[in-house]
Amino acid sequence: MSSRPSSAPRTPAPPPDAVRGDPQRGDDARPAAVLREMRWWDLAPVLELERELFPEDAWSPGMFWSELAHARGPSATRRYLVAELEVPLRGSADEGRLVGYGGLAAVDGTGDIQTIATARDQWGSGLGARLLTELLHAATDFECHEVLLEVRVDNLRAQRLYERFGFEPIGFRRGYYQPGNIDALVMRRTTQTSSEAPSVQGT
Repeated sequence: MSSRPSSAPRTPAPPPDAVRGDPQRGDDARPAAVLREMRWWDLAPVLELERELFPEDAWSPGMFWSELAHARGPSATRRYLVAELEVPLRGSADEGRLVGYGGLAAVDGTGDIQTIATARDQWGSGLGARLLTELLHAATDFECHEVLLEVRVDNLRAQRLYERFGFEPIGFRRGYYQPGNIDALVMRRTTQTSSEAPSVQGT
């Protein structure tokens, strides 16, 4: 998140009850979501979810298009995922509904978690941790020696998630989240093997 596809790099500031990288604690009987590569035809539902969760500074369609333009081919430097429900919730027609997404940029051996977001009805399902796990695997595939991210200083739940995955605070970005003028905590994780990554069961 230290680099963004815009002229003024910043990370969307979530409302108090919606956070990128929510810890997603607890297991329940909700249908599992399948993670897959984000494609251009996913952008409409992704943007809908983006505007719902981050109404004040949601990413524009152009920002997502710019990221996806670097996500395929031999020179790819991005990895973007969506989470899609396999089966509908009871009494609904939610099959195929996108309920989360996340993205990573990789440049010169450094990975950058650009975003992680999950639908409100998926909070507590472990989906945020699953998305983060897959993005860290992508960082390994890109041969990144470290992964960076920014998180709001008042978002203690997300900070605890990142700490469980080996991220450590390394500094601040003053007034990074606008509007609101909220500082960002910069965190870093050195690349680990998949066997060293924490289990996400029950998170």
